[in-house]
Parts: sequence; C-alpha cells; structure tokens
Amino acid sequence: MDNTKSLPEKATEMLGWTWPQFEPYYAELAGRALSAANVEAFLDDWTRLSDRVDEVGTRLNIAKDVNTADREAEQRFNRYLEEIYPKAAEAEQKLKTRLLESGLKPMGFERPLLRMQADAAIFREANLSLKVEVEKLCTEYSKIIGGQTVEWEGKEVTVTQLRPVLMQTDRVRREQAWRQIAARQLKDRAALNELWQKMLKLRLAMAANAGYSDYRAFRWQEMHRFDYTPENCKQFQQAIEQAVVPAAARIYARRAKQLGLAVLKPWDLDADPQGRAPLAPFKNVDEFKSGVSSILNQVDPQVGSYFQTMMKEGTLDLENRKNKAPGGYCTSYDTLKLPFIFMNAVGLHGDVMTLIHESGHATHVFEARPLPWHQQRHSGLEFAEVASMGMELLAVPYFAKSKGGFYTEDEGARALTENLEKDIQFWPYMAVVDGFQHWVYENPQAALEPANCDRHWTALWNRFMTGVDWSGFEDVVATGWHRKLHIFQVPFYYVEYGLAQLGACQVWANALKDQASAVAAYRKALALGGTKSLPELYAAAGAKFAFDADTLGAVIRLVEEKLAVA
Repeated sequence: MDNTKSLPEKATEMLGWTWPQFEPYYAELAGRALSAANVEAFLDDWTRLSDRVDEVGTRLNIAKDVNTADREAEQRFNRYLEEIYPKAAEAEQKLKTRLLESGLKPMGFERPLLRMQADAAIFREANLSLKVEVEKLCTEYSKIIGGQTVEWEGKEVTVTQLRPVLMQTDRVRREQAWRQIAARQLKDRAALNELWQKMLKLRLAMAANAGYSDYRAFRWQEMHRFDYTPENCKQFQQAIEQAVVPAAARIYARRAKQLGLAVLKPWDLDADPQGRAPLAPFKNVDEFKSGVSSILNQVDPQVGSYFQTMMKEGTLDLENRKNKAPGGYCTSYDTLKLPFIFMNAVGLHGDVMTLIHESGHATHVFEARPLPWHQQRHSGLEFAEVASMGMELLAVPYFAKSKGGFYTEDEGARALTENLEKDIQFWPYMAVVDGFQHWVYENPQAALEPANCDRHWTALWNRFMTGVDWSGFEDVVATGWHRKLHIFQVPFYYVEYGLAQLGACQVWANALKDQASAVAAYRKALALGGTKSLPELYAAAGAKFAFDADTLGAVIRLVEEKLAVA
C-alpha cells in the first residue's frame, strides 16, 4: 500500500519535522518491487515525497537569508542540514540506485537517468557530513557580506545601498563612496581568506572520498556536465579574449572620451557618460512590481500572468535591508510548483534588470511544472540562464512608459545602450571568474594560500579587463575573488552565464526579426525542463550551443551595430 498519500498537502506543515517522520516514506518506496507496470506510479510517489523534502529545505534556507541576524532561523536551517539533509540525500540515492538496478527506462526519463548514473558514481556517505559543513560556511560567507555597512552622511548603510552614489554625476562624491565601499570590503580580507581555506579543504576531501584526485572532475559529474568539457571552457575563454575584449576596450575608451577623462578610474564605470542623472525607475517596491509586471505582460501575456501570480502569492522579497543576505536568486517551492524571487533592490535600473532576469527563471519554473516527475523539471544551469538572460533581452522593447514600463523614449534607448554595453563587458569578467576557478582546482595546494589566489586573479584581471586604470588599488583588484559569491558558494558555477548569454543573444537576434516567434520558441524550450541535452535545448530555443570565436564574434558584431544607432 502506498503511504505517500498520507503526506501533508502543504510543505509548510512539515517545517518542524524530524527525520523519523520522513524516514518511513522513503523506506516504503525503497521496499517496493519495481516493474514496467508500476514504475510510473513509483515515480509519482517519489515526486510527491521529494517535492516536500526539497521545499522544506528551500523555505528554511530563505528564512535565514531574509534576515542573517535571525539566530533562530539559522539554527532551524542548520538542524535541517545536520539532521534531515544527509539522511534524505542517502535515502534519495537508494531510490536512484533502486531504479537504475531495475533496468527500467520510463518514457521521457532518459536525461534524468543519465544524471542519476552520475550521482550514483560519485555518491559517498562520508561526504554528506562534509556537505553540511560547507553549507554552514556558505551561510557564514553570506553573514560576512550581508553585514558590510559604512557610515555615509550620518547614517549607517549597507555597501549595496551606497552603490547608487556611484551612478551620480558628481565625480568627487562618487570617488568618496567608492573608496568607503572598498575600504570596508577589505576589512573582511582575513576573515574571507580563512573561510576560503576551510571551504577548499572540505571540497578537496569530498573529491578524494569519491576516488578523484581532481576536484574539477568530481564537480563536473556532480553538476551533470555531459555536453562539454573543461577544454571547451578554455576554448570559450580564448574566444572571449579574441572577439570580446577589444569590443569592451572600445566601450571603455568611448566612455572616457565622453566623460572628458584621460583614463577611467573604477568610480567612473557606473555614472552616465553624458552627464545625465542616474535612471530612477521606481520609488518604492509597489512601483517596482507594477512596472515589471507590465513589461513582462508585453513580452507575452502568459509570462505576465506568471509574475502576477507571484505577486498574488507573495513569493517576492525584493528590497535591500541590513542583515539581508547578498545577491539575488530565484528558487522554487516544489510542492506548490511556484517560484520565489529574492533580491536586494535599491531603486536602480540594475534592479529592474535583476528582477526581469530572475523572472526568466521563474517563467522556467512555470513552463516546466506540467512535467510529471520531480527529476524532469530542472535543466542544467547552462540553459536555465538562457531563460533569465533571454528574458532580459526580450523585455528591452517594453521599457518605455508608453508601453507600460518605467522610462521615457529617450530613457528607454539609454537603458538599451547600458544593457548592451554591460553584456559585452560581462563576458571578459566571466572569463576571469571561470579561468580563476580552473586554476584553483588545477593547482589546489597553491590555491590554499590566499596570496597565490590574489596573484592569479590579478593576472587574469589584467589579461581580460582592459581599459580601466586601477593603479593605487592593487589590493582591491587582487581580492576581487572575495566578492564573487559563486567562487565560495557554488564552485564552477559561472561559465553558465557566459554560455547562456551567447544563447540569449541568439534568441534576441531572432526576436529582432520576429518577436512573437522568438518568444514562442523560447517558451517551448523552457517547457522541456531537463528532459533534453543542452544542444537540443538551445536548438529548441532557436540558438546554437557553442564555444567558438566565430559564433561569439557574430553576436558581438550585432550588438555593436545596435550600439552605433542607439
């Protein structure tokens, strides 16, 4: 008899559960005899259980992110990590092994089976406790970054809240703000170095436990990277150096000329080069939500309805505040099949782009939710980021107030220019982050010494990030890796952004010819979830999964053409 039907309908009713309450459901599933006749019912029941366990973890994680000073929320999450997560992961692995050993291959389950095979190959019970320790260190990283505040004009503000000053026309004021931010961030240098050493040692131990001398090879399997290799990543870095770095240098040179400067300093990168005040799209969160809702509705009425559902269901936490974890993300409540967006808005155009980006992820959740089984719904990050970055570009035509957005026609054109320039400038930075991570895990003993990390990050920065004068701020450059949370919290997760931006730009190129058809293909691809390979998902969206300079160069030429007439 199937007992998963007795599970609560809502995961919120299970937030205080202990492992003995979850365990009987896993035991019942693991004890079933599997056959072609009942495998789909098995997957249905497994999904019902996995959705609830994952949502419990997600909700507890969000609770400690929305207030990093909430000790009780942190303790609840840590209890989950220590008492439930390892046991659930072990039980999940037994179910994966059970299905793999049965030899059954349900329709539409080919890619999930491939992922399960990779999980089975690297699973070691000894690593569960190490993962818990890493998660705790990730929480500590968020606390350090989220707690960075400065005194500005008589008020304590977060470094994120001070960033709008970097967009102001007063150069002296920008420099003062930038220096305060940099000085505050450098105060945590020793703490972050110590945290890094602990994290790196734990990750190397996990790889060794699984029989790998190379953490990267272990991580490649863990991230289910079946469609490309580390060498492809290095090929992509070289393509960026060839096709994008010169284009980025041209943007910086144009900015310096417009500002009347011989050289750009780091506090000159966000101010409008024509001396205009920063774009101020919204005054409060309600305006923010309303404007983005209107923009997304113009992209596609169904996409707009998804965002309106999130507003109605309260699955948006958007404004920055003290002790809120850094960054932005979209996650999902798997039982409800609803996305949740977390970010740190302070009233900038960048906030609009972040929310539209995360709304692309949310659209992915909505489009894939009809897939029946938990293991089918999540694509690789390389395509998940096409969902988000593609949405950024698909939304561009609707920024103007006349179309329901935030801006005048001139401001809308300015926003497009800023977006396209940032797209070009992003690829070199991505190459620095990805190149750094490859160096770390090719040279792990050297990377255990933070000074070596500083030196290698600086070398990569000088290779890819040309056009800005950082002299006098060598320590700020060298510690740039401290301020990229992916390096600490999700190793090797960054090349996805570069690959996905290439895919998203191809979706955008299609939209310039036929917006409706491009959006339809985009949504069709998102609806495939994780049931197809990356090349197949890209092709469904009307793009090519590629690493070469020719494909990248064609996109750069298109972007520069649009910048010339913007």
